[in-house]
Amino acid sequence: MTEKRRQFSPQFKAEAVQMVVSPDRSTADVARELEINAGTLTNWVDAWRKKNPDPATATNPVEAARVAEMESEIRRLRMENEFLKKSPYN
Repeated sequence: MTEKRRQFSPQFKAEAVQMVVSPDRSTADVARELEINAGTLTNWVDAWRKKNPDPATATNPVEAARVAEMESEIRRLRMENEFLKKSPYN
């Protein structure tokens, strides 16, 4: 019997990374609190650190996830707008 893998939203991942990066908390503590595998959280933190090597100019992971979500929404709305402009019922 196969086990279904849990799916995590970008917002959840960003908040988990923020909990590890901002205050001085260990990955294991945060993983235990969120009931996720510590290795998974470590992978998320490593990916964030690879994207943001300089901590002084690094973006907040929660804000980065929020911006990505907004950009996706803007793309969708622009496509809908273009579709409606081409409608013969305008």
